[in-house]
Amino acid sequence: MKLSLSTISTLNASFADEIRAYAAAGFDAIGLWEMKLPGDDAVNLALLRSAGLSVSNCVPTVPSFLQLAIPGIEGPADPGERIEAICTSIRRLAAYEPECVVCLSGPLGGRTEAEGRAIVVDGVRRAAAAADDAGVRLGFEPIHPAQRDTAGFVTSLADALAVLDEAGAPDVGIMADTFNLGHEDTAALVAAASRFAGLHVADELAEPLPGVRALPSANGRSAELVAALRAAGWDGTLDVEIFSTPDAFWALPVEEAARRAFAAASSLC
Repeated sequence: MKLSLSTISTLNASFADEIRAYAAAGFDAIGLWEMKLPGDDAVNLALLRSAGLSVSNCVPTVPSFLQLAIPGIEGPADPGERIEAICTSIRRLAAYEPECVVCLSGPLGGRTEAEGRAIVVDGVRRAAAAADDAGVRLGFEPIHPAQRDTAGFVTSLADALAVLDEAGAPDVGIMADTFNLGHEDTAALVAAASRFAGLHVADELAEPLPGVRALPSANGRSAELVAALRAAGWDGTLDVEIFSTPDAFWALPVEEAARRAFAAASSLC
């Protein structure tokens, strides 16, 4: 089982420092957030190759079909502009040969659910076509219910699969996340594992804060889900993805953050 760390987990580190720290910590792969990725893809790819890191998944600069309500990364309001941005990112990020490129619904932002769903279904169709042309897999990510109004109104595995079915996109996978889907029935997640394009791992804080995550624990929900998936034969990459605060995990030096994340991920194997 390969282990990966997402660059959003080390928000303030440079790409070059992340590569050095992640490889030194023992990670096999890296999860790329395009908003942190330098512009010269040839240089970036050379750095990755020299460190021996593959790419688990990529998150586009504009990751959702509907506008995010997260300060600093809202992006354009027009859904058509957002869909085109996602397709452009897919074409760029395919060069990194990721296991998938991630997309999500985004919040309704005052629309009815029917209106929002129609936009998302159209977005999935268009993004899936772009991914197919680029030779990369698309992964659609359902979001934690507490973030329905900020990050995505599609908040369950069943609803995510229904969106993909409505879009006629059988080749699009689910970007699963033990934080986002930790409230769901384990058996249902295991049953859908063949559809997973990737797996983010993180746990709830002891005192939950909206959108903030803790490293996965050997005694936490991530460990339960990973054990069940492994018992069922799933052997995909585990990508640690931590959203934090300036005075918590994000405050750590990148080397220390990578070491702690690797230890946490290793405890799940």
